[in-house]
Amino acid sequence: MTDSSAERPSAEPARTIAVVDQTLRDAHQCLWATRMTTAHMLPIAPLLDRIGFARIEVIAAIQFDVCVRFLKEDPWQRVRLMRQRVRRTPLSSFLRSKNIVSFDFVPDDIVALWVERLVANGITEIGSFDGLNDVDNMLAALKVARGLGVRTFGALSYCLSPVHTDELYVKTARELVERGNVDAIWLKDAGGLLTVDRIRTLVPAVRKVIGNRRFELHSHCLTGVAPLVYLEGIKAGADCIHTSIAPLANGAAQPSIQSMAKNLRALGYRVDVDDALVEQVGEHFRRIAEQEGKPLGQVLEYDTFHYEHQIPGGMLSNFRVQLAELGLSHKFQELLEECARVRRELGYPIMITPFAQFVGIQAVLNVVHGERYRHVPDEVKKYALGYYGKLLAPVDADVLDRIVQNGSSRIPLKPEPLEPGLVRLRKQYPNASDDELALRSMYAGRQVDDMLAAGPMVTEYVFEKPLVRLIRELAARRISRVYLSMAAS
Repeated sequence: MTDSSAERPSAEPARTIAVVDQTLRDAHQCLWATRMTTAHMLPIAPLLDRIGFARIEVIAAIQFDVCVRFLKEDPWQRVRLMRQRVRRTPLSSFLRSKNIVSFDFVPDDIVALWVERLVANGITEIGSFDGLNDVDNMLAALKVARGLGVRTFGALSYCLSPVHTDELYVKTARELVERGNVDAIWLKDAGGLLTVDRIRTLVPAVRKVIGNRRFELHSHCLTGVAPLVYLEGIKAGADCIHTSIAPLANGAAQPSIQSMAKNLRALGYRVDVDDALVEQVGEHFRRIAEQEGKPLGQVLEYDTFHYEHQIPGGMLSNFRVQLAELGLSHKFQELLEECARVRRELGYPIMITPFAQFVGIQAVLNVVHGERYRHVPDEVKKYALGYYGKLLAPVDADVLDRIVQNGSSRIPLKPEPLEPGLVRLRKQYPNASDDELALRSMYAGRQVDDMLAAGPMVTEYVFEKPLVRLIRELAARRISRVYLSMAAS
């Protein structure tokens, strides 16, 4: 038998590991197509507040998008209602570079407006990430946030490629600390690509340049190794992990706080979360999933090809649906291989929004049309020409020629500075609040109007009795007659 104490940290007293909760933001984004409603959240918000999390991440770009376009809920009201119920735990959000919700960059004054509205509505910690790890793009939001007096965190967006070295991440972290004066560094592994070997070198290297700032680990369970990566990352010097509450954990989401707390404590660390409250919150979401037929997180099998294509879980499911609609389901594996090839040719963009979509759409067009880069989306041409920031590696020369030739001729070969947008918005909507203006800066047509016209937001969630649910399900199956047998007591 081996001595299990050899795995325990020797430092005394035990080091406390902070936990950021992702249940209300990233977990349902991964498992429920971001369809968690405000009514799902509010009943357990006071419990979440008492668990002991370092912060609760509550909303970001995709949640805004789904609220406006699909749920017809005012996302700003969601934040306000959560803030009323979560009084002692910080609520956080982050901006996706200078895109916010769109694929294209927006003017700096629109970025500033979004940060201001997040803070005004109750967000007290704000971060930013950029798919090219371009610090200039991240600082657009972070400097505004610091000026408003809230805590900030900057991301090191992780992926695998010849250019995404430890040296790149050290350089990015140093710039975020020196130029942005961030309070925390966030190692953001949206693709679940971190491995035990890589975390052992990456964390100490970054730790050296960020001093005593909090070092947060964020990964997904797409390959099943994220829980072990977290443990090794903590041993190597990280001091905070991002988790979700099972059953909204695992699968494409984060490791569960239940298992991570147990394993960290077994290794001698302190995790100051209330396990009983965690279980109550988990039971709440389990009941919602049962009533609404939503999936629960399951541990995934290891898939080595995931490290080649690096496609996020949500995109994989979309690819299957799109190919099936075209009668091309048999080309799924070919599409994954084409994604990997396109990504190499484009200089290894990280497979996160919006670049994952750029690579995926170009790969679909290449496979469906049978001629590579015959059709080039505007966003792919803009990416190749540097519209989204400094590329970490050059685009393949032959591919760049085809992109320029076949892409829209309306796109100038050199990006032009963006004109300020807020003055125009205020003239166009003179009676709109700043919250509404922020939304209208992102959504064209009637999308905001339709959301506003949907009426009051539903804020209470009702669990049906089992008999009521049974009758409703039978009615949905068009069963016209049901016989009930009353057993004698």
